Amino acid sequence: MWKLLKYLKKYLKETIIAPFFKVLEVCFELLTPIVIASVIDNGIALGDKGHILKMCGILAVLAVVGLSCTLVAQYYAAKASVGFCTDIRSALFRHIGKLSYSKTDKIGTSTLITRLTGDLNQVQTGVNLTLRLLLRSPFVVFGAMLMAFIVDPKAALTFLWVIPLLTLVIFGVMLISIPLYKAVQQALDGVLSKTNENLRGVRVIRAFVKENEEISEFENKNSLLYSLQTRVGKISSILNPATVIIINIGIAVLIYNGALDVKAGGLTKGEVVALYNYMSQILVELIKLANLIINITKSIACGNRIQAVFETETENDTGKALENTSEYAVEFNNVTLKYSKNADPALKNIDFKIKKGETVGIIGATGSGKSSLINLIPRFYEATGGTVKVNGTDVREQSLSALRKTIGIVPQKAVLFKGTVRENMLVSAPDATDEMINTALKAAQGYDTVYDKKGGLDFEIEQEGKNLSGGQKQRLTIARALLRKPEILILDDSSSALDYATDAALRTALKNLDFETTVIIVSQRASALRHADKIIVLDNGEIAAIGTDEELKDTCDIYREIRRTQFTEKEGE
Repeated sequence: MWKLLKYLKKYLKETIIAPFFKVLEVCFELLTPIVIASVIDNGIALGDKGHILKMCGILAVLAVVGLSCTLVAQYYAAKASVGFCTDIRSALFRHIGKLSYSKTDKIGTSTLITRLTGDLNQVQTGVNLTLRLLLRSPFVVFGAMLMAFIVDPKAALTFLWVIPLLTLVIFGVMLISIPLYKAVQQALDGVLSKTNENLRGVRVIRAFVKENEEISEFENKNSLLYSLQTRVGKISSILNPATVIIINIGIAVLIYNGALDVKAGGLTKGEVVALYNYMSQILVELIKLANLIINITKSIACGNRIQAVFETETENDTGKALENTSEYAVEFNNVTLKYSKNADPALKNIDFKIKKGETVGIIGATGSGKSSLINLIPRFYEATGGTVKVNGTDVREQSLSALRKTIGIVPQKAVLFKGTVRENMLVSAPDATDEMINTALKAAQGYDTVYDKKGGLDFEIEQEGKNLSGGQKQRLTIARALLRKPEILILDDSSSALDYATDAALRTALKNLDFETTVIIVSQRASALRHADKIIVLDNGEIAAIGTDEELKDTCDIYREIRRTQFTEKEGE
């Protein structure tokens, strides 16, 4: 949490002004009981109306000046806390964008969203309250005690046992609460994760009539969150009644002793009222301080969770833009991939080379490692063994930005952003013209898809492309990748929603592009790979065979079975 305070340096002026004016407000507030004591002793008791009016005027001035100080303090506290969290939010968003796939998978998308929103909002509240009250409350407590000693040292001895006792209660509750609030936030992550999963998969859940099971699982996670919140709430709720009880006992003792002193002539009635007011001020401020401690406790727990994301190592970008010196576009040299230390290898002993300009197909059963393999090329994941080279250089030695600019990748799931077709296309090539976009759309067989829509390139795509079919989304994502004119084009099962005629037209268009590119096609369809220069057959994370369609149908049982099954269903292929 404390490492986040570096973002507060920019608002140093505000962090000084806010508590300074709060302390000024306290100074005027501490003078109020003395003025009231004077009204009672020198005005009411002596029947001096002029003195009463004069003191009332002073009270009004103290109130106006105190209010002005409060407004200034509130303004600068809000400015500092909002600016502080805005800067953290921007930095955190940039940091998350640099996390590798493996790190993002480990932390979890829902958790990252929670830390970027709910956790940061709690930190903002905590900073705001800290700037306003952290100095004010202790200053009022010790200032009131000092003023009480000035009024009457003997009567003020009550304050000496009340304040330490209250401090003990407050900090005891705080120390118990901090780890519990962390557990609450983790349970909240679980609820949000389940909610996110259900909202994304609502159609599947309904299709398989799994609503009751999902509701039951959600209720279990929600019950865990409820129990944790209830537990920490019970502990935190001890603060207010405990402080009120201690203060009221102190007030009772103070009034009792004060009454005896007044009777003995050692104290005036006004001084007793002043002492009572100071004790009441301590009561109010300690209640505020107790609530502040709870908020600070929550904020520290949330801040620690945010800091944990910052401490997660990002992808290492060496910044080297290396020369293209090899005849091979992609090389895998005895590559192994594990997603975690104790997991079984997703890939093992992967060894092949792809020449520039070649079209290479990758095929295999579900879970054979096809997507894992192609994710190593742009270094979305790093190989745990062996080397992956692009244009003759290990991808770990290349600048990530330079490496990924040479690659156009179309993932399995077609991802489109809310906005126009043009805005989505310009994601890959910000300087592209409409003519260039149209050329890419024609190659991806998406030109008619776009211009059949009202507005053409200005057609508004909804979030996640919900107003487009699966095939339409795939065509647009392929066009987006082609617009960059990449040296290496990776199609990760990205034509699965296309009909066979469109798929065939796409393959033809890829052969007739106006720029040279190495094409790597991941597909479940043997027909989509028949005309590839070579096909890599994967089985359980290993290469089963490499060859052309003609070679593999005679030498590889796995490929022959895939081909036979598919072509049997579609005679004539």
